[in-house]
Amino acid sequence: MTQMSDTPARTVRPRDAASLVIVDTSGAEPRVLMGRRHAKMKFIPDAFVFPGGKLDPDDMHALPATQLRDAAHFGSPAKARGLAMAAVRETFEETGLILARPGDVGALSGKGWEDFRRDGIAPNLAVMSGLARAITPRQSPIRFHARFFATTADNLSGTLKGSGELEDLDWYPISAALKLPVIDVTEFVLTEVRAIHADGVTRAGAPLYSYRNNKPVVRSQVNTR
Repeated sequence: MTQMSDTPARTVRPRDAASLVIVDTSGAEPRVLMGRRHAKMKFIPDAFVFPGGKLDPDDMHALPATQLRDAAHFGSPAKARGLAMAAVRETFEETGLILARPGDVGALSGKGWEDFRRDGIAPNLAVMSGLARAITPRQSPIRFHARFFATTADNLSGTLKGSGELEDLDWYPISAALKLPVIDVTEFVLTEVRAIHADGVTRAGAPLYSYRNNKPVVRSQVNTR
């Protein structure tokens, strides 16, 4: 496990980003879809991550087929919806898997949503839940405020085929995923998923993983469902 960069730099404002944690519960142990970032990438090269990426302006204008239900802790309803849309779009671009149902993303959805618009489908946000948040350390020259959404594999369709953005794209049992080269935030999210599916433990809202004095801090309250 690797902690995010602590390289001294001027403080930059975190950019909004979203990831989709897809859990396959068909076997004895839950598996998650992950891939490895290229070695030449500026941000966490060679680390295994969940599908996801930056929030694009078009994500705020694209329309879903169903509404997000429980992510008010991710900001305003419009912001939370835009982030969820970004997670769905990025997952499709990076993995070929689609979380959608018949619908219309709208004329203002922009270029990133062309495939959805052409096929008459739109994101099925109702089957997504807010899982966690994370903010990159202040010392990092590249910063994100990432929101992690979760859904199960049976909600997606399509054939798994990497776009080249993520290498070694595959389904990994959580126990195996925790042994991969992952950053501390990813390790935290994996342990959250394991707790939810194995121990029946959830947290109030979406826990925030951040840093204080260069040390990780988790802010939330644990509940048992």
